[in-house]
Amino acid sequence: MSKQAKIEQFDPNGVGLKNGHFIGLPFEEAEADIVLLPVPWDVTVSYADGTATAGANILEASAQLDLHDSDVPDAWKYGIFYRPMDENWLKKSQKWRKKAKKYIAFLENGGNLSDNLPMHKKLDELNAACEALKNWVYTQTSELLNQNKLVGLVGGEHSIPLGYLEALSERYASFGILQIDAHFDLRAAYEGFTYSHASIFYNALKIKNLQRITHVGIRDYCGAEADLVRQSAGRNIAFYDQDLREMLFDGRTWKQICHEIVGTLPQNVYISFDIDGLEPTLCPNTGTPVAGGLQYWEAVYLLKTVVSSGRKIIGFDLSEVGGMGHEWDGNVGARILYKLANLMALSQK
Repeated sequence: MSKQAKIEQFDPNGVGLKNGHFIGLPFEEAEADIVLLPVPWDVTVSYADGTATAGANILEASAQLDLHDSDVPDAWKYGIFYRPMDENWLKKSQKWRKKAKKYIAFLENGGNLSDNLPMHKKLDELNAACEALKNWVYTQTSELLNQNKLVGLVGGEHSIPLGYLEALSERYASFGILQIDAHFDLRAAYEGFTYSHASIFYNALKIKNLQRITHVGIRDYCGAEADLVRQSAGRNIAFYDQDLREMLFDGRTWKQICHEIVGTLPQNVYISFDIDGLEPTLCPNTGTPVAGGLQYWEAVYLLKTVVSSGRKIIGFDLSEVGGMGHEWDGNVGARILYKLANLMALSQK
């Protein structure tokens, strides 16, 4: 059956189908414009784990969503395909997470790698596993981009998009990142992990044609990260959560603030959406919740402003959503994911 025939036969007002597809949509990968790739990985998380199964949680919760999107008429007709979670990578994540927890506990209890050869070897093994994951993401996303698919990643911890960013850098001479997050994630090899969730944007800055990272909602960070931003000559621009709130308290509108944020971005924009950028009642089981954050509609309005400005969303990731057993986290994650996918498609016009 053709894609058009499926569109004609599908009832977007009907019962939410649990057919293994995102929001019960009828499309297969070959006919979908948008492919969502779950990456079940949470090895380097430094607080609570469990986000490796976020992709499954979001997929399960998505059956409860309605398909109408008031911002993107008939958005579902673009065709979204949600790849099945790779069970092999999930097993690897669970295996290496157990080792990582022992290693992190060693550090937190004052351990010194220089006089503990077995623990140093464990770190080397963990870094090799994380690099293998990065390379897998690069291969998968490169193949999809070569098929002219629009691609969204579903984490998992926030380390997952580096391979995708590398793939995009081969296709775009210049691009920027809009990061919605409670944290900068600008630490150099945090806890010794080269590809730590807390180091994703430190690593991304090594991509030469990454023009700028605009960080929004930041409220939990170290001095070295703030120094890096100040000394970046404008390559990193921060909109701290406290500053955003005080702007609003002083009478500025969210519309004005969003236009200021989006004005810092180049034409091609990658969205990196860590769910902990939202207020914690919306993501209570994320890996590192922090008081404060954006409300749901504030985040959506910011994303819409990117599109209404004429900029193109070239890709995105959604990370750190709570895993299986946390339905509310999956519900909110599914709604954010659908909006990201729809706005990415809309921005191509």
